[in-house]
Amino acid sequence: MTLDPQATTAHVDQTWDQDIVPVLHDYIRIPNVSVAYDAAWAEEGHMARATELLRQWCEARTSAGLAGAKVEVQELPGRTPLLLIDVPPAGSGRPGDTVLLYGHLDKQPPFTGWREGLGPWEPVIEGDRLYGRGGADDGYSTFSALTALEAVRAAGGSHSRAIVLIEASEESGSPDLPAHLEALGDRLGSPSLVICLDSWCGDWDRLWTTTSLRGLLDMVLEVEVLTEGVHSGMAGGVVPSSFRILRELIGRIEDVHTGHLIPRELHVDIPDERLRQIAATAHDLGDFADRYPFAGETQPVRPTTEQLLVARTWEPSLEVVGISGAPLPEEAGNVLRPRTAVKLSIRVPPTADAAAAADAVERWLTADPPYSAHVTVRRGSAEPGWHAPPDAPWLARAVERASVATFGQPARSLGEGGTIPFMGMLGARFPAAQFLVTGLLGPGSNAHGPNEFLHLPTARKVTAAVAHVLDAHAQL
Repeated sequence: MTLDPQATTAHVDQTWDQDIVPVLHDYIRIPNVSVAYDAAWAEEGHMARATELLRQWCEARTSAGLAGAKVEVQELPGRTPLLLIDVPPAGSGRPGDTVLLYGHLDKQPPFTGWREGLGPWEPVIEGDRLYGRGGADDGYSTFSALTALEAVRAAGGSHSRAIVLIEASEESGSPDLPAHLEALGDRLGSPSLVICLDSWCGDWDRLWTTTSLRGLLDMVLEVEVLTEGVHSGMAGGVVPSSFRILRELIGRIEDVHTGHLIPRELHVDIPDERLRQIAATAHDLGDFADRYPFAGETQPVRPTTEQLLVARTWEPSLEVVGISGAPLPEEAGNVLRPRTAVKLSIRVPPTADAAAAADAVERWLTADPPYSAHVTVRRGSAEPGWHAPPDAPWLARAVERASVATFGQPARSLGEGGTIPFMGMLGARFPAAQFLVTGLLGPGSNAHGPNEFLHLPTARKVTAAVAHVLDAHAQL
């Protein structure tokens, strides 16, 4: 069977306009913040509401374009839920083969700085953009995955057995996913193709596929010098500043002038193929720094797009993402504070050993502290990165044809600076699988920050492109 491109596009566009966008509005309104940021998530019930909203939408599709599909929510004690849709093959699709389509439904915290008229929990459409927390990262994935499967059937194509797996703890590093995978046993089979809908696109003009993901270390570094605050006039010059000690400790692992991270465990040899890929792609992205909302005359860390892409995808980076132990400036008295704590977010290269990197960073931060201050490191996750296996010839052809059929432009591939823990898990569990990792996080979409938006035309085209790849996979 051959997929009809016009019928595919027509089905996807109609479903997005009539059936997806209204429900995405309802989804955005639910503040289902991921478990790491909301200890009371279970009692508040927001995650259950979001899961039920998506379950009902999926259930309705089984009596329409996805006859035979089974929808369930897997619940485990103390864990966030897992939404699972098992779709039987269609057309000439192979019953013994499996395609796994992945996304997540939990959200980042609201953050500050949303411009007037926008907010994290109120959906707003302006032109081609649907604003609100979690639409692009990654609430759309459930709708897109099922609609792509529907479109294959509606357009006369074929797909193999498909499992759509939507987790609810990805934004926390997927702590609940291993338990769910263990509970599933062998129900996933051995997927020959994994499609992830939680990634990045370099522009809105073509299909972008992700070839690598950085890993992530998060840890809280705390320096304590007193048991209680003391008047700064009495203690200044006698008691060392916890903030100064903290700066010195961070300076052990990061060059303050360049941002270069010092421990060798945070660095890897970059594959030549990825450097060539970056060089070939840089021209398509233009002045890459232009897509960031720099304040005033602030300049990027590197001068060229190619250098920025290397740094963003294959080099480690550090950011202090949270601070405690200090009052707001307008509330601060002249007190030498007893403690300062910061949360460190360290991105590590795709092939780095995340556990070894975390061990090294902790050693550098805690050894022989200045003034014998009380220094502690509370380690959170140490998520490994992911490096895609080489594309099989059929997948390379399918992706190229899908991009041309839906966007009118050839596809492009590039690494991504973020982390999707599930890709690392799957890469280790299914080493023979092929991977198509794509998504809607394009220029300015600002996932995790204020003014997050979903680009609706790209959402439709990515959905249609996935349908083309599903059909090509079924023809093997």
